[in-house]
Amino acid sequence: MVERFDSEPSRPGFVLADYAVFAAMLSASMGIGLFQARKKQQRDVTADAFFTGGRSMPAVPVGLSLCASFMSAVQVLGVPSEGFRFGFKFLYMCLGQSINSLLTAYLFLPVFFRLGITSTNQYLKMRFGRGMQLLGSVQFLLATLLYTGIVIYAPALILNQATGLSIWVSLFSTGIICTMYTTLGGMRAVIWTDVFQIVVMLSGFVAIFIQGTILVGGPAQVLEIANNGSRLNFNDFDVDPRKRYTFWSLTVGGSMVWLSMYGVNQAQVQRYISCRSEREAQWALFVNQVGLCLIVSSAATCGIVMFAYYNFCDPLKSGRISAPDLYMPFFVLDIFRDHPGFPGLFLACAYSGTLSTASTSINAMAAVTMEDLLKPHLLHMTQKKLILISKGLSFLYGAGCITVAALSSFLDWGVLQGSFTVMGVVSGPVLGVFILGIFVPGTNRLGAYSGILAGFCVSLWLAVGSTLHPPSEETMGVLPSFTEGCRPANGTLSTTSNPDELSILTPLRPDDQGGLLNFYFMSYLYFGAMATSSVILVGLIVSYATGPTKRSQIKEGLLWCDLNKKKTDISPENTTNMISRMFPCFVHNAFWDTQPAGHTRNNQKDKLPENPQVVPLKNLPRDDVL
Repeated sequence: MVERFDSEPSRPGFVLADYAVFAAMLSASMGIGLFQARKKQQRDVTADAFFTGGRSMPAVPVGLSLCASFMSAVQVLGVPSEGFRFGFKFLYMCLGQSINSLLTAYLFLPVFFRLGITSTNQYLKMRFGRGMQLLGSVQFLLATLLYTGIVIYAPALILNQATGLSIWVSLFSTGIICTMYTTLGGMRAVIWTDVFQIVVMLSGFVAIFIQGTILVGGPAQVLEIANNGSRLNFNDFDVDPRKRYTFWSLTVGGSMVWLSMYGVNQAQVQRYISCRSEREAQWALFVNQVGLCLIVSSAATCGIVMFAYYNFCDPLKSGRISAPDLYMPFFVLDIFRDHPGFPGLFLACAYSGTLSTASTSINAMAAVTMEDLLKPHLLHMTQKKLILISKGLSFLYGAGCITVAALSSFLDWGVLQGSFTVMGVVSGPVLGVFILGIFVPGTNRLGAYSGILAGFCVSLWLAVGSTLHPPSEETMGVLPSFTEGCRPANGTLSTTSNPDELSILTPLRPDDQGGLLNFYFMSYLYFGAMATSSVILVGLIVSYATGPTKRSQIKEGLLWCDLNKKKTDISPENTTNMISRMFPCFVHNAFWDTQPAGHTRNNQKDKLPENPQVVPLKNLPRDDVL
């Protein structure tokens, strides 16, 4: 296993069988989407049904769709690379995802589901006014366009370098196919194609794991090599925030990033509110969690198998690949050189994730544009025309995603870091506003606007600073790898003989320069948490300094504590404690009665029904409320 490479004149590329497997996956995805589009169901005759699947979807396919939506080619390529370079501790990401699923299922989902809204930004309007709704809409469209651009372009570029597949073939095949079935089939087509694509992704990882393990010499040999190479590093509890991956960054920082993706992100909320009931929506989130753990653990395990296979000849340090994101394509072509069709399965695996994420983004952006920007001006338009406009928006956003994908080449990030940074920087501040709105009744409009402004400033400062001043590999905690087992090979980009030399893409710099640079060296997983915390802190200070919103001014159903309201009256004499005044949801699980002391409440009328019904947004008062 020392001499992994030889001096063959050229490495094998894709053959006809590989392209046939890839084409079969694309055709199957297209077929499923068109089948769902042709199914005529009476309940899918409104624009709302186009975006929510008629709110009648079962839990399992919705859960798998939730899982597939952010498990794109970014994760297929990025997670194995991070496992190779940072070790098996990346599995702690599953713990962060589990925390996110619990918080989403019991704190955010009930509020959105019972309001019966289609766009999460409609909540911002009901709580903080039309201006905050528009701000949330613009934020979501910006974040989703950037994220989708990375998802579509970066894997296309990487697979072009590794396999010779044309970038434009990748871009247009991905963009056109998912645009077509999303435009024609709506949410139903997106969910059922996601189910198929998640199966393809898992199949690809399983095939790579089995073949790689066999070539290394079995599971025991893989574990022994990984242990000797310090890759079985589950005991990393270092609190240094500059280390990219530790127990704390993956659980605390990771859970906040995933919460901004699942708790309040339109692309995900739109899926779980398409379920038949609130209980099924919660089960969908738990099915999603199982799928996330399976994919992340499979991808990280493939990274450990890669390390064992290239134990004495790191392809990056030896110059055979030009970036860490190329590890996985290079590995697949290497171990399946005598097995035509399997590299095509990997390509199908990567692009299944891309199709899923792109279709999710297109449908969600069309929903936000329709519900938040256009629908208030189309009150008298027929449902048939609204559906046509919705499909037109899906088509336009599909074309827009392809365009932005080409512009994404200017982002000089790794695909995993780039996608998580975009979501953390742009979605982190909005998560803070939702937390203030749902859990802190005293938050007023000025506090919400001040908080989100502070959060955006903090997140942009960290993102720009970390791009201009990237940390060294030693600071990030990249584990050592070696090249003494490499033979010279034709077509290498560069060669290194020193096993301790840094990656060819990492600039040499002192490890600790102090000052503000320590903030820029912070793990990208903390960017979202920093932004969210800034929003909450500034929002609380400004709200209580300028006069908190009275509970009586907030319509019932907009606060989490409304969901579990007790019959017990709260007397004004018990309102002297500052913490209780700021967080009544958590202290008393009830809200404060701000009516005059002489006025008694009708407990029977105030009592919520045991099985709350969904209240359609159109039945709620249309005026802005605090």
